[in-house]
Amino acid sequence: MMKLNNILYDLFESKAEEVKIEILSLGLGYTAVTTSDGGMGVAYTCFDSKNTCSVIKNYHDYEGKPAVDLLEKIKSTNTIERSMSLALINALNYEEALLLPKDKNNDIMFDKFNIGKGTRVAMVGFFGPLVKIFKERDVLLEIIDIARCLGRKEDFYEKLGSWADILLLTSTSILNNTTEEILGTVGRDVKAILLGPSTPMVAEAFGHLPVHMLAGTVPLEKEKVLKAIRHGTGTPVIHRFSRKSFCLTSK
Repeated sequence: MMKLNNILYDLFESKAEEVKIEILSLGLGYTAVTTSDGGMGVAYTCFDSKNTCSVIKNYHDYEGKPAVDLLEKIKSTNTIERSMSLALINALNYEEALLLPKDKNNDIMFDKFNIGKGTRVAMVGFFGPLVKIFKERDVLLEIIDIARCLGRKEDFYEKLGSWADILLLTSTSILNNTTEEILGTVGRDVKAILLGPSTPMVAEAFGHLPVHMLAGTVPLEKEKVLKAIRHGTGTPVIHRFSRKSFCLTSK
């Protein structure tokens, strides 16, 4: 288990004891949680495999119960439980995330890290819109995405240590417990950005890791986000009703 899991739990335990879960919506693409204090968070629904009609062994109704009951599942080995818990963490952090600056078109990210012609970018997870922009800007790109059969882990990790200028790391890595493994292979001068709707926008959670920027999603039109998730949609639809925000760490 990653150290990050324990840190996230510790950061939000007190608040989770004070609020209750209102809605838990487990969609095919994303999971959403709303809390009694008005918070809402989303996270990728991470399936290990689906061999039966049940993706969770022991059913527990979290709605109307103290949020701390679900927060504990960030330490679970079941990726569905971890998805629900990470969505809860983002809901517990909702008010703070609303105060963060926007980066609707990733302009700040590109400017801050001087991403342009010849920049060597290593990408964990295939981000289609960014890949298109990188090609237009003549960025040098290496991608690993196991689900898409892109890249080979050993080769990719070697490039992270000796080739890359920038690492773009999907926050889904939190759900499959690979965040710390991946970041442990980066070279000293690599600038790492954790991105995607699952990203917990909490700089202090990553103090032990070489992460330089968090780029996440904050729901604004909550009912529309919930409907989009119930309907099995993905990031582009969720972003219609949300804000893309960023947070720079102290690295």
